[in-house]
Amino acid sequence: MAVFTEVSTQEASHWIERYRVGRLLALQGISSGIENTNYFLDADAGRFVLTLFERLSATDLPFYLGLMKHLAQRGIACPDPVPDQAGALFGTLLGKPAALVTRLPGAPCMSPQPAHCAAIGSLLARMHQAGADYAPRLPNPRGRTWWQRAAAEVQPFLADAARLLLADEMAQQTRFASSAEFTALPGGAVHADLFRDNVLFDPAQGGAGVIDFYFACTEHWLYDLAVTVNDWCIDDDRGHFVPDPLQALLDAYQSIRPFTPAERIAWPRMLRAAALRFWLSRLHDYHLPRPAQMVKAKDPAHFERILVSRRAHSPALPG
Repeated sequence: MAVFTEVSTQEASHWIERYRVGRLLALQGISSGIENTNYFLDADAGRFVLTLFERLSATDLPFYLGLMKHLAQRGIACPDPVPDQAGALFGTLLGKPAALVTRLPGAPCMSPQPAHCAAIGSLLARMHQAGADYAPRLPNPRGRTWWQRAAAEVQPFLADAARLLLADEMAQQTRFASSAEFTALPGGAVHADLFRDNVLFDPAQGGAGVIDFYFACTEHWLYDLAVTVNDWCIDDDRGHFVPDPLQALLDAYQSIRPFTPAERIAWPRMLRAAALRFWLSRLHDYHLPRPAQMVKAKDPAHFERILVSRRAHSPALPG
């Protein structure tokens, strides 16, 4: 969530006239993230987030916004898209697709303890169950087809060791994708980006809410879980798993949605797939950046360390 397109107070005030939210009271750019332009927007009717989609087309937006609406209606704490007076969940602002969603209370927990991880495990399992009957489908925009393209584009920037690591893992993941275990994995709508900064803990309400669904897609649930534990349950300096947070998250998840035999077999390779995906995206954003008014580049070496750690050892699923 960064600011690539500047929106003035006057432009925002005029734009929200299509919504039943009253007058604009405040507008503040959000600096974190790297994909869309985001502003906190306060109006008479409450607190909202205004998003201008820099890469996503209007064709894909119904999937993301519809999924958020679907989950919110089933009790998942997530932003709820606000329809305009014509019932549309998005419009156009400064030539970009744009949407207004409710703003969740709370703040991220960047040093999670086992209790936080248990809460995330339960929340993720409930999200998967709640989204199981979400009919629209969208292939993973950062899936294996994108990996091939991104790997070719970043390869010239890599040192020899990193280039060899990338080539070997790509080859192994290609074989994994054609295996019987992979094709037997269950799935549905997933968040695909459930990092610590995309969860807000609200001490006043005693719960957690999920934000930033704009990498959501139709994928294997195990992939979503692997993305999550690779961020929530690690030693940030080395990329290794920390046992207690990992156990807490996985136990809480499987207490709601038990793992299948195919998932138990595929788990080590899926952990590596999740690490590879984010190593590639951070390499791409680091070496081939887009201009932005406010943006924080993320270190590609972080996920390189995680991938190396998962290749050395990946613990089994519990139970």
